[in-house]
This record gives sequence, structure tokens and C-alpha cells, in this order.
Amino acid sequence: MKHLLKLADLSAEEIFSILNLADQLKYERKNGVDHPHLKGKHLGMIFQKSSTRTRVSFEVGMHELGGQALFLSDRDLQIGRGEPIRDTVRVLSRYLDGIMIRTFSQQDVEDLAKYGSIPIINGLTDYCHPCQVLADLMTIREYKGSLKGLKLCFIGDGNNMANSLIVGGIKTGMKVSVACPDGYRPDEGVVAWAKENGDLQITSDVLAAAEGADVLYTDVWASMGQEGEKAVREAAFKGFCIDKKVLGAADKEAMVLHCLPAHRGEEITEEAFESHAEEIFDEAENRLHAQKAVLVKLLK
Repeated sequence: MKHLLKLADLSAEEIFSILNLADQLKYERKNGVDHPHLKGKHLGMIFQKSSTRTRVSFEVGMHELGGQALFLSDRDLQIGRGEPIRDTVRVLSRYLDGIMIRTFSQQDVEDLAKYGSIPIINGLTDYCHPCQVLADLMTIREYKGSLKGLKLCFIGDGNNMANSLIVGGIKTGMKVSVACPDGYRPDEGVVAWAKENGDLQITSDVLAAAEGADVLYTDVWASMGQEGEKAVREAAFKGFCIDKKVLGAADKEAMVLHCLPAHRGEEITEEAFESHAEEIFDEAENRLHAQKAVLVKLLK
């Protein structure tokens, strides 16, 4: 494992190794055990998309591991003025021990890895969100004990979250169902891979997708950069919501996850969110632990 560009690049063994280390680091943190594995290391964090959880969790994570994180807004870098990303990364590789980037284009992340000489971590692109899904898998395993054989149901836009949940779920032995409107399906390549390698259901019937699910998952209808589509998306996604009916269709012990921020009354009701808030905020906390595990794997 040289980079974390997308979950498709990792084997099931590598994913479970990250989750196991994340569990260990979380246990140590809860019990006051220092783990300065990255003392003297420096992580550059490039943000072309703003964030709450990504920035704070990576900064705190590097600090707790004994290293330092540098916030690098695209407004402060020469890439914001047209410098090719291949030139930027060749310079930053001389200063830093790793780069985390949160951006729009998956190709930018791939180019950082191609032209740089240090580990690259995908903090989010329009194509995938591997860091979030590692935290999701960690949370599901905490609550359910294992992942193999569970049914994971995603309801909403076939976006970066859907793409990564499909890959992460199938690689760890879960069945995956996705309920999305026509025209908002997950990436065709991801769907083709999933159908060859696991159990994937794609449907526009929310209740059918949720039937017997052990995990219900949703995300906002309009992601960052899609604000201009808000009205169109509200019409298209009407009914694609985790509510009492959807909870009733799922397994009676089903958990609910949301990558946040949540728009109550759209993709999830207030009641459904608050009745599963502990799971959702454990999931948010686990961003810290899962990412610390990734950092140790790549930078130590």
C-alpha cells in the first residue's frame, strides 16, 4: 500500500489491516496511551473543497501521532494560479512526508501519485470518498461484530459515497443495495465490477432496497458543487428518504449511518436521525481513528 487513492486499489486484507489498526489506535486514545508513530513527519493538506470533519480529523490525527499537518488552501498555492499539479507535487515532495487532498477531480489525485514521490491520500473527490468509507466499515463492525454477510443499503444519489460504499462493502463480504432515481446511478465501471465480484442490487424502489437491510445509509441530495441543481434534485429525489417506512422494511436491529452534514427533512427525517444519532456520531468520530491508521500505514 503506497497510497490511498480509491478503495478499489486495496485488497480485502489491506482494508481489514487498516480497520484493525484503527481499532487499536482508538483503544489507546480512549485509555490515554500515547502513540507518536509519526514523530517528525509532516502532512500537507490541500483543500480545493472545504470541510469540517476532514480538516479537523486529519489535523488532530497527525498531532496525536506526533507529527504536524499543514493546511494548504488552493487560494494559497500556485495551482490556484495555473501551476500544473505535476509541478506542485514534485516541489511538495521535497518538503513533506505525505499529502492529503480534498478536491473535485479524481485525475488530480492520480496525477499527484504519478508525479510525486510521497504517499497521497484521497480526502474526497467527485468519484470516491475512501476515508469516509473506512470509518463507516469500522463503525459497522463495532456495532455488528463483523461485516461478512451483512446487507448494506444506500439510499440517494449514486455519487462518490455510493461508489465507495459499493466497493468497500463488497470487498469486505457484504451484500449491497442502492436505491436511486433513474439518471443518478453510481459509476458504470463500479457497478460492472461489483456485479462480477459480489452481490449488488440497483433499484429505484426504496423499500425493496431497504428490505432486510442491516445498515441503512444516506447522503445529501446535492453535494458540494451541485448547489445550482438543488431544485431539480429535490424533485428527482422526492421519496428517497430514510423514514419510518424505510426503517420498518429494514431488519429490526438495523443501524443508520450518514456521512454528514445532514439535511433533516430531505434525505432523512428528524426522527430517524435522532433515534440513530449515537451511531452517526460514532461514525463521525471514527474518521479520526481510521485516518490515523491510514497515516501510520503510509507514513511510518
